[in-house]
Amino acid sequence: MLSTITSFFDNFIKPVASDTNTSTTNKLHLACAALLLELCVADHAQDEKETQTLLKILRTHFLLDDKQLNELWLLAQQEKNSATSLFQFTSLINTKYDQVAKTQLLKHMWEVAYADGRLDRYEEHMIRQVADLLYLSHSDFIRTKLASKPQ
Repeated sequence: MLSTITSFFDNFIKPVASDTNTSTTNKLHLACAALLLELCVADHAQDEKETQTLLKILRTHFLLDDKQLNELWLLAQQEKNSATSLFQFTSLINTKYDQVAKTQLLKHMWEVAYADGRLDRYEEHMIRQVADLLYLSHSDFIRTKLASKPQ
C-alpha cells in the first residue's frame, strides 16, 4: 500500500526542477483533490451526497480531467482502510498556496464533510489535522466550519 502512495506522490505531486507553472498548478490541484478524497472516506462510509459534492468541487474549482479524477478516486478507494500521511499533500500546498487559498481548501473540506447532513468525528479530526499541517489558525478552522455548516 505504501508503495502505491509513494508512486502516486512521485508521479503526480512531488515537485521537480523541470516543473512549469502549469505542471505545478496541476500538482497543487491533485494534492488538494487527494486530501478531499481522503476526507470523503474518512468516516469509513461512502455517501453519495459527499461523493457528488466532492466531484463538483474537483470539476469546478480544481479543473481536473477525467483521468486525474479517476486516478485519485482509485487511490482513495485503496487507502480508505489504511493509515496514510497527509503531510505529503500538505507540504506542497504549504509551499505554493497563500493563506486565502489554504482557507478555501479548508472550506471545501467542510463542504464535503457536511454534504451528507452530519459531521462525523473522523471527518472533523482529519480537517483539524489538515488545518494544523497548513498552519491555519484555530479561528480559521472554526470560521470555515461555521460558514460551511448547513442551516
